[in-house]
Amino acid sequence: MPTPSTPLGTPAPRREGRAKVTGTARYASEHTPAGCAYARAVPATIARGRITAVDDSAALAVPGVLAVLTPRSAPKLGDADDPTLRLLQDDEVPHRGWYVALVVADTPEAAREAAAALRIEYAAAPHDVTVRADHPDAYTPDNANGGEPACRERGDAPAAWAQATHRVDASYSVPPLHNHPMEPHASTARWDGDRLTVHDSSQGANAVREALAGLFGVPEENITVVAEHVGGGFGSKGTPRPQVVLAAMAARHVGRPVKLALSRRELAAVVGHRAPTLHRIRLGAEADGTLVSLDHEVTTHTSRIKEFVEQAAVPARVMYGSAHSRTSHRVVPLDVPSPSWMRAPGEAPGMYVLESAMDELAETTGLDPIELRVRNEPGREPDSGKPFSSRHLVECLREGARRFGWDDRDPRPGVRREGAVLTGTGVAAATYPVLVSPSTAAVRALPDGSYLVRINATDIGTGARTVLAQVAADALAVPLDRVRTEIGSTDLPAAPLAGGSSGTASWGWAVHKACGALAGRLAAHEGNLPAEGLEATADTAGTADEESAYARHAFGAHFAEVRVDTATGEVRVSRLLGVYAAGRILNARTARSQFIGGMTMGLGMALTEGSTLDPAYGDFAERDLAAYHVPCHADVPDIEAHWIDEEDAHLNPMGSKGIGEIGIVGTAAAVGNAVHHATGIRFRELPLTPDRLLEAGVHRLGGTSASSGADTAGS
Repeated sequence: MPTPSTPLGTPAPRREGRAKVTGTARYASEHTPAGCAYARAVPATIARGRITAVDDSAALAVPGVLAVLTPRSAPKLGDADDPTLRLLQDDEVPHRGWYVALVVADTPEAAREAAAALRIEYAAAPHDVTVRADHPDAYTPDNANGGEPACRERGDAPAAWAQATHRVDASYSVPPLHNHPMEPHASTARWDGDRLTVHDSSQGANAVREALAGLFGVPEENITVVAEHVGGGFGSKGTPRPQVVLAAMAARHVGRPVKLALSRRELAAVVGHRAPTLHRIRLGAEADGTLVSLDHEVTTHTSRIKEFVEQAAVPARVMYGSAHSRTSHRVVPLDVPSPSWMRAPGEAPGMYVLESAMDELAETTGLDPIELRVRNEPGREPDSGKPFSSRHLVECLREGARRFGWDDRDPRPGVRREGAVLTGTGVAAATYPVLVSPSTAAVRALPDGSYLVRINATDIGTGARTVLAQVAADALAVPLDRVRTEIGSTDLPAAPLAGGSSGTASWGWAVHKACGALAGRLAAHEGNLPAEGLEATADTAGTADEESAYARHAFGAHFAEVRVDTATGEVRVSRLLGVYAAGRILNARTARSQFIGGMTMGLGMALTEGSTLDPAYGDFAERDLAAYHVPCHADVPDIEAHWIDEEDAHLNPMGSKGIGEIGIVGTAAAVGNAVHHATGIRFRELPLTPDRLLEAGVHRLGGTSASSGADTAGS
């Protein structure tokens, strides 16, 4: 156990907080080099086809316009692992919103005016943007995201389900979802000969540098990518995005620094989204609620230019013991923007479905939903057979039940009423894998008694600067205020991106190792330190990425109380509680912020968020925050996050697990289960908007008692 004096675990305030609230923290679009020009990207207005003609005369006539780049005039790019980055290279239009031109001007106003004046003609081709489980082009990929096998099977799940005493067979759907970080994607690029400097809004500067080197044919050491402050990403900034390529292309072409900031309306088509998922889930259980069969089938879409398969059936391979299991993914290539990472990819939609189905099974068996989950707690990870490094899901459920007052709950749906308002409560479990990647770091002891940590970590609002200083102070046994951190530049020791809830675990491991090496150097050093100080470096390759003999996951339990207005169909969440087992919590303040942020995002997934692909135009209908509704403060009146003390010796030197994503994982299911408890109606399509509830008949529940518990709708 850590000593009481250790900086780790304390609620240290984030170090960049004052800079952010006073406006002195500078983001990618706030860097304006001398002579900076401005770029405006032009999106395609057809859903599929090719460019047949470009008339740029009116655009070039706009005062201040420096260049108009199209596939006929843009510089040729080199190879890229990601085909969405090879922009303006041919006349093909794979989906609506694909960039087909770039205007560069002295001012953003001139660039915008010229972009509107550009005339592009197309030859449109037939398109298809609608995913269906029976789509004739659906296929089984080799793998889902993260290298997960697309299909896994143990025993004979269909046969075991047919013979089970209690059975659930349900279809669920989750719509396309968009990340919408507060800071839209932006880049500022400057060439000095063959040297390129880019300020980019990115979750991982090293990946951006690598992509730019390949595309522009320059050595990586000639490129510096800076991502000092990043205003959120949620996965959409986890890989290089079009704006950084276009900014660098334009800067090289016009011989001046160029800034390109995407408008929010462009983001839906060019920076990824969570693909829609269609689910069929079948659970079979014995009379006592013990699962004997689990069958989870997922169909999703991908673009025609880049395969991305949301791994939504994967969490079912982790959660509950069952002798017979089948989990599978199918994907349909469509004329849609390329889907990509979004907070808790796979786990967020997959656990929504699994935990909703478990609630259905609890009702079928007559068991309390918590008791059903406890009865199906596995001793080892079901899919791999590995022992868990730690698994305290039951403790999270029990502690959450105590804090929430679950034992006072009347299990009958539709019995808590205040006039036209019905109240219900729901629970769901959560899990997220422990991910870690190799990293390097450097730590220096300076003559004034301070220490400097240098690592190309990225702070996307999570408090990375602060927690890495805490890791170093703990490892060096020095006060926290004697440690400084430098992050967010490829000129610093290389580090992996901030994503997959892996950042702190990966970076902290390297920082801890470097501090150990530095302590050894200091112990052997005699006399005063040299003016430049003493430095030690570390590289965790070969250790952090070593295959573990244990299944490593974080777990949690979510509880929700909802109030459903039967007259309007409106759902309000009056209480939301999360309890987590995530290893050693390194900073109580920033951890609570991360948990609550994830839960709030899960609340949006449950009640307000969702995009619609217009089949006629091939476009997302919801392209701004006026149409794509995210939760606001008024939507979260009472939200709490807690955790249990968990020691796990099989993780990293800090004993920590990632926490950025597990907060979202079970929230939507807990809210959906609470809506069922309030109304007696089972909804199987998100989000739970008033129109959906009214269509299912909640208005008919306003004057009489709700149903006794049987599903009255399958929306």
